[in-house]
Amino acid sequence: MQAWVLTAHGEPRRVLSLQERPDPVPGPNDVLIRCEGFGLNYADVMAVKGLYRDAPPVPSVLGYEVVGRVESAGALVPVELLGKRVVAMTRFGGYAELAATDHRALSVIPDSMPLGEAAAMATQGCTAWYMAMIARPLGKGDQVLVHSAAGGVGQLLVQIAVKQGCTVYAVASGKPKGAYLKQLGAHHIIDRSGGDYAQQVDALLKDARLDVSFNAVGGTTFKQDLKLLGSGGALVLYGGSQRGEGGGFFGTLRFVWNMGLVIPIFLMMKSKSLIGVNMLRISEHRPQTIAACVAGVVKAHADGWLKPHVHKEYMRQQLPDALEALGSGSTMGKVVVRW
Repeated sequence: MQAWVLTAHGEPRRVLSLQERPDPVPGPNDVLIRCEGFGLNYADVMAVKGLYRDAPPVPSVLGYEVVGRVESAGALVPVELLGKRVVAMTRFGGYAELAATDHRALSVIPDSMPLGEAAAMATQGCTAWYMAMIARPLGKGDQVLVHSAAGGVGQLLVQIAVKQGCTVYAVASGKPKGAYLKQLGAHHIIDRSGGDYAQQVDALLKDARLDVSFNAVGGTTFKQDLKLLGSGGALVLYGGSQRGEGGGFFGTLRFVWNMGLVIPIFLMMKSKSLIGVNMLRISEHRPQTIAACVAGVVKAHADGWLKPHVHKEYMRQQLPDALEALGSGSTMGKVVVRW
């Protein structure tokens, strides 16, 4: 099979190579999927730079999600999955023509579902669903802040929060992203280019406080969000894109320093919660939770109220271009690559 191989860490054009690799062998609980395409996530950008600690050592094949058709299956997999078109989460190995993954980490999808929308149902869809429906279920009247709201996870969080009856504060950059988020039903658009986001949110809240912040940025935003939370509020941290702004050991040190020290007793006294989300860890220890998330997202899409925006569909030889675009922050919604 052909696969994109990460040969070193650095700029995508320099360190990614399209190579022939052995076909993966599915285990007893696995299916083998012939991929029509795969989705990209910000974790891919960090992994290429060498900043994602869970990524496999180089040389390796990255990729957290694929869309394709089940070609073969292990002994413990339901036989009815054979031949079905599916969207699936992978623990790496997604940048390939063939991918093996646990059958509990997939969902059957119709042939009519576009590749980009299908790919958005996997890592990003499951992350949003897990955070907003399981880890910290949203309720009517909640005041909800969504960072990177026009991104792959953010756009889905906004839609879920609106569906649940929340007041949504969506952080993005630029008028086109703001206009899109307004169409999704976000009540307040916080433009990062318009000044300190926390001051803008605080002014809009007036005497109220946030109930939930979904934060994929970390760094300095972590402390700011904690101050915006009210009693009973939760900060859900699921990324650290601010770490990508500076390389090396000192970049990591500055990122951690900016987040500050959290003393648990003070959280208890103020009745605030911190929730860390890493879907790779969830998939390792709670595959049934992943199955529930995939099923929930796919059903919401079928019911018509969860509709991911696809930034662009790239062809396989354009993977470095796709990663550079995603890393630049210029994309809106899902970035997908077709074989």
